[in-house]
Amino acid sequence: MAGHSPSPHKPRRKVKAASGPSNLSHSTSVESSGRAPSFPLAAFFWPARGSASQWEILPIILMVVGLFRWAAGLWGYSGFEKPPLFGDYEAQRHWMEITTHLPITQWYFHDLQWWGLDYPPLTAYHSWLCGKIGSLIDPSWFALYKSRGIHDPTLKIFMRGTVIVSEYLVYIPAVVIFVRRYSRLSGVTSWSAWISLAAILMQPATILIDHIHFQYNTVMLGFVVASMSSMLAGRYLWSAVFFVAALGFKQMALYYAFPVFAFLLGSCFSPRINVLRLIRIALVTVIAFAILVSPFVIGAYNDWKQGIRSKPTPLPLFQGLAAYLDLEAFYYPIVEQLVQMIHRVFPFARGLFEDKVANFWCALNVVVRIKHLPAELLQRLSLIATLASIVPPNVILLFRPRKELLPLAFATTAWGFFLFSYQVHEKSVLLPLAPMTLLLAGSQGLSKEIRAWVGFANILGCWTMFPLLQRVDLRVPYAVLTLLWAYLLGLPPTSFSVYSLDGQASFKKIVTALIHGSFYLVMAMWHVLEHNLQPPSDKPDLWVVANVGVGAAGFALCYVWCFTRLVLQSDILPKALMGKKTKTKTN
Repeated sequence: MAGHSPSPHKPRRKVKAASGPSNLSHSTSVESSGRAPSFPLAAFFWPARGSASQWEILPIILMVVGLFRWAAGLWGYSGFEKPPLFGDYEAQRHWMEITTHLPITQWYFHDLQWWGLDYPPLTAYHSWLCGKIGSLIDPSWFALYKSRGIHDPTLKIFMRGTVIVSEYLVYIPAVVIFVRRYSRLSGVTSWSAWISLAAILMQPATILIDHIHFQYNTVMLGFVVASMSSMLAGRYLWSAVFFVAALGFKQMALYYAFPVFAFLLGSCFSPRINVLRLIRIALVTVIAFAILVSPFVIGAYNDWKQGIRSKPTPLPLFQGLAAYLDLEAFYYPIVEQLVQMIHRVFPFARGLFEDKVANFWCALNVVVRIKHLPAELLQRLSLIATLASIVPPNVILLFRPRKELLPLAFATTAWGFFLFSYQVHEKSVLLPLAPMTLLLAGSQGLSKEIRAWVGFANILGCWTMFPLLQRVDLRVPYAVLTLLWAYLLGLPPTSFSVYSLDGQASFKKIVTALIHGSFYLVMAMWHVLEHNLQPPSDKPDLWVVANVGVGAAGFALCYVWCFTRLVLQSDILPKALMGKKTKTKTN
């Protein structure tokens, strides 16, 4: 870990603090110096920098972030009074409806045209539990068929409550524990860790999508963070279990599968070979997946045993497999159930992308019409490009399974998936943003450079989701939450202090300021034009397309920054080259 230059400020008094580098500045610890806090969120925590107990600070943070979440939920949601299919809110409510009224073997088959279940089993179990609880309050909320499109205000309160309770049971405890472990690993003071925790929990994108637009992404993200936290603690079996839970809740957790695999495999061979650990991790993973799908297996078997089954239908996937199976055997309904589940969870037939999203393929489609190319060709191109972007960072993690590299490896891989993989949605940007934002809790996480890049990624991510949000009249919460977070961390457009040179001008700092400044300027101009000018009649999607192009370019820069930082921190480059880079950086 790199050392720090001596502080030009003489400390007023000596304060006992955790050893290791500061998290707030390249040169001096704000906690132990007479300097004023450099951004508003640090100022809010300033009175607690001396002796405040964690049992005083943590409840305040949790209450404040909870208040913001509940206040945000007072706004509308996806699909409010927008027939015929309404939106994500109706999808989640409908899954509670079908899971509480239908046998488990029908969950992935029932009326697929009306928000058919297309998430993994743990989401279905979560929907069942929420639906059962809601039905105790008002059975009409989830009446089969009759409740479709319902907009009961009391139901809205219940649904908002399920998001908050789910988040406080999974995501928030996982983030709290991760920040504590990661900050200690990085030698960060407790006071700085509290600031990082508040910044992470106030991340605007997750609040906008889960608590306003409406989804349960933070449950999946919480399991992923719990998996990362278990890696930090050396509890590799629990890490595998938590990651299976993340995959079992949302298939998008596959964005993180490569770094999970690389780190756990690398930990079995470094610093020494541990075959027993590898076998135990593999067994626990298989057992966890088996437990996850066992209710569907048992349900299909019981239906067969009782003679409750419809006429066998062709498998939606792996059609050639039917030639080797006995359609009347007890195992065929089980195979049919599992294949249907895979078919629903991984909809390859939908194409490379459905909507305009700020990734490479959608941006390229503006210049070269690739969407009309054969689906098989697009799938191969997507696979090649995705592997090319995600293999290098995971090779590094495999050979350098260092715990401090986890957020960078997860973020780099997730950016690669978001930019190049198949069937990406606007909301998928939450996946690279989550681990990248966790960098705030690490070494120099609140320094200007990391705050600038983490802030840039988050604000750009919210900006690219604006077309999605404005379709359901969510302009105001978008502006309020994004600008509030920018203000708290001293970021543009509320402040440009993260780009001040402080008498230490360097080519890297100047280039970063120019690049980020140009993006912020373009984003601001885009909002002005989008609000005041109607696009030409022959180009109705002009502003959305411009959003896609700018967003894809900015996310590509985020990928490059994360990957470059991962390479440098891993020490995987030859020592001579690393020494040259360090010397250049020092100069």
